[in-house]
Amino acid sequence: MAYVITDKCIKCGGCIGACPVNAIEMKDGKVVIDPKKCISCGTCLAVCPVEAPKAN
Repeated sequence: MAYVITDKCIKCGGCIGACPVNAIEMKDGKVVIDPKKCISCGTCLAVCPVEAPKAN
């Protein structure tokens, strides 16, 4: 089950650099996770200071 970025996101970019499969990027001013690339490892959640990622 892929993760998604919730509205809690402060756009710090920590998850973008931490994702081991490069599934996260900034699009139109929002951080988004590509569900086709996400391996549900939880790395994004572990590095997020506001716990914005959640399992979808």
